[in-house]
Amino acid sequence: MSEEIRTLKQITRRRFLAAVTGTTLAGPALLAQTTPPAGTGSATSRPRYSDLVDIHHHYATAEYIAEVDPKNPLSAPIRTWNLQKTLADMEKTGTATAILSISSPGLWFGDRAATRNIARNCNDYAARTVRDNPKRFGAFAAMPLPDVDAALKEIEYSLDVLKLDGIGLITNYEGKYLGDPSFAPVFAELDRRKAVVYTHPVACPSCKALVPEIAPHVIEFGTDTTRSIASVVFSGTSARYPDIRWIWSHAGGTMPFLIARFQDAAKEPDNAKRLPNGLMYELQRFFYDTAQSAHPATFATLAKVIPFSQVVFGTDFPFREGAEQVASLNSCNLSAQELRGIERENVLRLIPRLKT
Repeated sequence: MSEEIRTLKQITRRRFLAAVTGTTLAGPALLAQTTPPAGTGSATSRPRYSDLVDIHHHYATAEYIAEVDPKNPLSAPIRTWNLQKTLADMEKTGTATAILSISSPGLWFGDRAATRNIARNCNDYAARTVRDNPKRFGAFAAMPLPDVDAALKEIEYSLDVLKLDGIGLITNYEGKYLGDPSFAPVFAELDRRKAVVYTHPVACPSCKALVPEIAPHVIEFGTDTTRSIASVVFSGTSARYPDIRWIWSHAGGTMPFLIARFQDAAKEPDNAKRLPNGLMYELQRFFYDTAQSAHPATFATLAKVIPFSQVVFGTDFPFREGAEQVASLNSCNLSAQELRGIERENVLRLIPRLKT
């Protein structure tokens, strides 16, 4: 039995014994907490174990790190990730289930065979983790795009054999955004399957180091999410494949702030033809996560564009701690019902198996 799985089983057993005996859990990483009044909780007053679901939680395998780091140096949180760190953060935060996914820079660096192999390695690892404790983990399958044929095979394997919860994509592949016609076979298959498609931003190849003092994730990640939303909507991809259930990271990037410009673009005749149900119909059926975006100013704008029924919780672990993201969410003046929806209820429409 691996050390990671042994740790998972030990923590799960301690949780069960605590529930049965009414005792507290031992260990420096486990915080004594009490239940807050509805809608007024803070990160330090959450129940020790809530049923919160973290839709935006990253992992990395040793093989992924060995393959990717020499080509695109990974940040320290990903290079040093392990399952014990994820479990410790989940315990501190009160997270019942974390949905695992690969973060930027993704998998593709020009070698088709290497990309296929590392996608399979990541997906097999994620599936083992979910299988060992399906209540605590879920996963979005990594895809070997822009190799469309390989992606179609990996969709079949990941969803039919591994039974993963959905598909994970990045916002662009070699500067091609998700509405690019070359990806149509992939989205046709995902639409047929009514798949959940989680997206994570990367920097556009032509937009790196534009402001040398600022790392790409500060500006470019949100901007690239916006570009990919625009690509999916204005290409007609979202209307053409209406059964795909999209999740966009970081509250949709800058899209909510740019909504007036999106609305103007939607009035142009060619765009209007590709939006038979209108712009807002498409934007408001997407889901948006809270990772690094739960801020009163951001949420005030988001609330003018998207109903909170379409917002799901994310931590962006290991780049951010879960308790920090919970505290940020609790600063956004949400009602108890809105908080409950974001923390759990909304995601159950995407991943119904978590209802049990």
